[in-house]
Amino acid sequence: MGKSIIFSAPSGAGKTTIVHAMLRKFPVLKFSISATNRPMREGETQGKDYHFMNTPDFLEAIKRGQFLEYEEVYAGNFYGTLHSEVESIWSSGSVAIFDVDVVGGLRLKEKLGNDALAVFVKAPSLEIIENRLRERKTESEEKIATRIAKASSEMQFAPSFDKILLNENLSQTLEEAAQMIADFLLSQEM
Repeated sequence: MGKSIIFSAPSGAGKTTIVHAMLRKFPVLKFSISATNRPMREGETQGKDYHFMNTPDFLEAIKRGQFLEYEEVYAGNFYGTLHSEVESIWSSGSVAIFDVDVVGGLRLKEKLGNDALAVFVKAPSLEIIENRLRERKTESEEKIATRIAKASSEMQFAPSFDKILLNENLSQTLEEAAQMIADFLLSQEM
C-alpha cells in the first residue's frame, strides 16, 4: 500500500483550494479523482474534476466492490473513491492526495491506517461557510441550507482526524498544510 494525504471538511471550508495549492507545491502528490453520480457543474471536466457516472453504473460499481469508500453524501448524490484510481497513483510512485467529505475521509483513514495523514479543515464559523457557498453561485438556497446543516453536524468529527487545520488566513493555512505534509512524508521515510 502507498502513502496518502486526506483533506476533509464540510463544504465551503476551503479544502479544495488547499489541495490544489499542495499539488503545486509537492510534485510527489497526485490527486485522487473521486467518482460521483451528481450532474457535472459548469466548468467541470470528466476525468479531471470527477469521474462522472450515471446512477445505475455507480450502484453496479458498489456491488462489484470497486470502491475503497463511498457514501450517499446528499440524497441521491453518491461520491466514492475507486480502488483503481488509488492503485494507479501508488503504482506510479506518487502519494495520493484526497479532497473528500468528512465521512469519506474517516473511512479512508480507517482503511489506510498509518499510511495516511488525515487532516480536517475547519472554517472559522458556519457564517463564513455560508458566505463561501453563496460566493460560489453554484447552489440553490435549498442546497445551501442543506450544506450548512450538514456542516454543523460534520464539525463534531474534527477530533477523529490526525490534524485539525483552521482555515482563517489562507496564506497561513497553506503554510501550515505544507508543513503537515512535509513532516508526514519525512516521518514515512524513516
